Amino acid sequence: MIKMDDVVREGHSALRTKAEEISFPLTEENQKLAADMMEFLENSQDDELAEKYELRAGVGLAAPQLALSKRMIALLIPGEYEDDPPALKQVMINPKVISHSVESACLKDGEGCLSVDREIPGFVVRHSRITVTYFDVNGTSYKKRFKGYPAIVLQHEIDHLNGVMFYDYINEKDPFALKDEVTIIE
Repeated sequence: MIKMDDVVREGHSALRTKAEEISFPLTEENQKLAADMMEFLENSQDDELAEKYELRAGVGLAAPQLALSKRMIALLIPGEYEDDPPALKQVMINPKVISHSVESACLKDGEGCLSVDREIPGFVVRHSRITVTYFDVNGTSYKKRFKGYPAIVLQHEIDHLNGVMFYDYINEKDPFALKDEVTIIE
């Protein structure tokens, strides 16, 4: 079971290194990694388990955050209401943004990260809509569009695969500066 001690923190070289592509069929080790990453997100969003294991809630996790140079991410974005099914629940292998909107968006409260133990105020401006190609754990390929919050989360996690941290996007001089055309997501 993945715990917070397994998640590397900022300053670790794995977070600044471009991760390696994964080949198919997946090895048993990579299948287990995919299952473990999703289990971590599920546990982190379960109040009882999160408290028991001292987990910070997360909606995404990338293999480099576990010091593994693998292009694998897990996403578990809750539905709008408590009893809704997840808005997105997927392990993606070798995900790639192949196109994006000209329009930009950011989260009103900024972004956080399981690998960052401090609050970093500021807007992280990203694409409003993206099209992503990826493989699931069975090797099936997908091409899907995402918008709004799921698009933001996906870009955050794919950045981890490329050695990019969310705060790299924050304007150092004026962290809350925005161009007029940027949509702020509540």
